[in-house]
Amino acid sequence: MVRRKIPSIEALIAFETAARHLSFTRSADELALTQSAVGRQVASLEEFLGVSLFSRVKKRLVLTEIGQIYARQVRDTLDTMERDTLAAMAHRDAGGILELAVIPTFATRWLIPRLPNFYAQHKDVTVNLTTRAVPFLFTGTPFDAAIHFGDPVWPGSIARYLFGEEVTPVCSPQLLSKGARLEPRDVARFTLLHQSARPDAWRHWFAQAGIHDVDAMLGQRYELFSMLVEAARAGLGIALVPRFFVSHELTTGELVIPCDLSLRSEKGYYLVFPEHKESSPQLQGFEKWLIAEASKYAQLGA
Repeated sequence: MVRRKIPSIEALIAFETAARHLSFTRSADELALTQSAVGRQVASLEEFLGVSLFSRVKKRLVLTEIGQIYARQVRDTLDTMERDTLAAMAHRDAGGILELAVIPTFATRWLIPRLPNFYAQHKDVTVNLTTRAVPFLFTGTPFDAAIHFGDPVWPGSIARYLFGEEVTPVCSPQLLSKGARLEPRDVARFTLLHQSARPDAWRHWFAQAGIHDVDAMLGQRYELFSMLVEAARAGLGIALVPRFFVSHELTTGELVIPCDLSLRSEKGYYLVFPEHKESSPQLQGFEKWLIAEASKYAQLGA
């Protein structure tokens, strides 16, 4: 039986905390230990490794070159261990965990408001959500599935179509004259608000209206649609957003549609999961529920 070359978890935690604070005193405060206890743990780790992790420069504690590298690695390892431990603890008296990667605004605007219905049907399943805005390889991640916008192309995975997307211009009512409606060319007179991952959206929108002489790349860019919605609410310009992301604001009048021209995307929303996860009971239950919810949404168009 080969003994693993792994130092004590106490020494690793003491080192990670000291490396983060660059102070044994602040590390001791965080860990509810004495300064000397933290120093002994770090010293034992250095002895185990056979390298110095810290040095003193004008009485300041600094990481050595290997100390900087090891601190990042230890921090990542401890984060993974904590996440895995919490996931294992969540299995107590539970029917299972589903780790789902999801587009940020889709999660907050569409999925989360519907989750109470899922939990009413699956009381023993826990769905954990983590935001991921771009496709990734499932290998080496904790995710069982992802909700993705784009094409159904994800190597080694199965993609289930949910629904398409209609994007529409929206803005604050204060940006317009009372009750005013704009023609597509009039929209170009306002500041255009863009979502960073879709830089050509406005160009496609104007092209659909037969307008090709407008610089549709001008304007402010925001990383998330949620930011874009808030920018529109603040009166910063006209945003082009998926209609279902702003259904609440349109109902309350916080946002209005200044021009009745929508753009139907050729892409869609998909539930994507690795092939080897297809038989997972938790995933099967979630997939069935999600497709039913997506079908109801598509039929209602809201």
